[in-house]
Amino acid sequence: MKWRGRRGSANVEDRRGMGGKGLAVGGGVGGLIIVLIITLLGGNHGDLLGGITGTEENVPYEETEKEKEDAQFVSVVLADTEDVWTDVFREEGMTYKEPKLVLYSGSVQSACGAAGSSVGPFYCPGDQKLYIDLSFYQELQSKYEAPGDFAMAYVIAHEVGHHVQTLLGKSQELQDMRSKLSKEAFNRYQVRFELQADYYAGVWANHAQDMNVLEEGDLEEALTAASAVGDDTLQKKHQGYVVQESFTHGTSEQRKRWFHKGFKNGTIEGGDTFKAKEL
Repeated sequence: MKWRGRRGSANVEDRRGMGGKGLAVGGGVGGLIIVLIITLLGGNHGDLLGGITGTEENVPYEETEKEKEDAQFVSVVLADTEDVWTDVFREEGMTYKEPKLVLYSGSVQSACGAAGSSVGPFYCPGDQKLYIDLSFYQELQSKYEAPGDFAMAYVIAHEVGHHVQTLLGKSQELQDMRSKLSKEAFNRYQVRFELQADYYAGVWANHAQDMNVLEEGDLEEALTAASAVGDDTLQKKHQGYVVQESFTHGTSEQRKRWFHKGFKNGTIEGGDTFKAKEL
């Protein structure tokens, strides 16, 4: 991805070294979404630090050159999502509200609760912020075998996709369905929710291509990342077998397909996964 020397976002909040303790997970939509997002990249609910008592602790932090570069990259990707979604919303007669992106190290507090870095990047609709520990960039390459800067760009775009869902009312709809459906039925609904975020990530990638910032191999990097975080792939990797009823994000094939569909369409239309007969 062509990102060096380009505009970064003004909506980046740097909390690295600040620590994060003491917030319990709320029962509202914010608390729900953070629990859902934990499994995006193989995390587990034990990584959520909700309910731990104590005060916020400052941890000595010194940025390395690699972390400085990664922070700049993330800022540029966020800026691109701002430009794209501002235009897309305007075309639909709506106004896009830009989210904040919080850089943290180790653990962080959000309106959804306190979380450790092992949950991976997540979005909290309670404060409309994305949270990213930059160490995940290396983990994406080594643990998930999804190298390349556009693999990370896909992850950021997916989380921004959840912000788009929040602005369109989909996050609240998900919360409302929680008490109306059985666990298995809710899981199926949640899969559609996550695949829609993948579709929106593809919409952003389409516009990034129009902006002439994609390089050869970028699309393949994103598709590799989408495949690496499919429920079936993660379950096989972590437990050796697949339990389809427990899927919450979709299979590798589904995640790739909906991202690619968004990439081909480039519009909000066509991304209604909730009405799709087949995923």
